[in-house]
Amino acid sequence: MIIRFFHRLASPKHFYRIAGRWIPWLGSACALFMAVGLYWGLVVAPTDYQQGDSYRIIFIHVPAAWMSLFIYVVMASASAIGLIWRIKLAEVIAIASAPIGASFTFLALVTGSLWGKPMWGTWWVWDARLTSELLLLFLYLGVIALYNAVDDKRTAARAAGMLALVGVVNIPIIHYSVEWWNTLHQGPTVTKLDAPSIALSMLIPLLLMAVAFKLYYAVLVLLRARCEVLERERNSKWVEELVESP
Repeated sequence: MIIRFFHRLASPKHFYRIAGRWIPWLGSACALFMAVGLYWGLVVAPTDYQQGDSYRIIFIHVPAAWMSLFIYVVMASASAIGLIWRIKLAEVIAIASAPIGASFTFLALVTGSLWGKPMWGTWWVWDARLTSELLLLFLYLGVIALYNAVDDKRTAARAAGMLALVGVVNIPIIHYSVEWWNTLHQGPTVTKLDAPSIALSMLIPLLLMAVAFKLYYAVLVLLRARCEVLERERNSKWVEELVESP
């Protein structure tokens, strides 16, 4: 049953229909988590005893940074599936994810700079974490540029997919950079083997925002994927019937 479901989901026609049903539900859940997370983080959470209220940018910066890594892994995984098994929908998910991942990476860099100025006294330093995150943005932009530079979409997807797979090596570098090198960026506070070194009143809204950002990504990637599917399948009978239907 599960195998049959995923087999049908890989069909552009069925994916377009199923994604259309999921989007409103995911969007509603995203709005709920976003509203609760922002209110809890910006209003309810206590002021930090060292950083004051300036720390509250964490509720945008940290989930955005997490998403920049998560989406790249999704993009690279989908690219690998597309390259190995020639599944068109995997190629669609990969290329639909790239602009969203680039946006989250840019947001993480900007909010990190805004947070770094009052904490470090500078907008930017060329340390391992910041430099590798900037490289991640360039990788996203490279995938987007390479895909748009080739007219044939299947060939473009394969070329962009190979670039995405090469760039995967940067993901563990970003994650472990604060442990491998001496940087200004603080070490891990949530993703630790022992108890997180962050108050529960701050951790809960942070996790709520992380869920909200993932739901937001899910909505955007499905919307973009549906558009990409229509573009690729525009000469298919089911798309012609969809256009002609009232």
